[in-house]
Amino acid sequence: MKLRVLTPLEVVVEERVEKVIAEGLDGSFCLLPRHVDYVSALPPGVLVFATDGGQEGFVALDEGVLVKCGAEVTVSVLNAARSPDLGHLRQVVEEQFLALDEHERTVRATLARLETDFVRRFLELGGHQRDE
Repeated sequence: MKLRVLTPLEVVVEERVEKVIAEGLDGSFCLLPRHVDYVSALPPGVLVFATDGGQEGFVALDEGVLVKCGAEVTVSVLNAARSPDLGHLRQVVEEQFLALDEHERTVRATLARLETDFVRRFLELGGHQRDE
């Protein structure tokens, strides 16, 4: 399979793998090349994969989505960090993920409110057009 882990700013992983282990909202799962197509929302956590050479890789993920379609597994997340071992990954996570400042959290909350308001107004507009 081909695994790609994408953030809005970079491609964190793009390589051939034998398996992918991740945690979805309903628990962990393993994907192998001949498994059926699959989609899962991902909470923050660690994605584990085994390369075609048998080496394990680890990627810390912020929330996102995993899609398996045929022989391709694509993971799209807000933030991700890759490391060959879990000890180093923990250090990277503490530096990258936990260092989100208050400004970024405020921007995310503001964007969520704007999206909600846009959808509400769009639905209201659609309801008025149907009445005419």
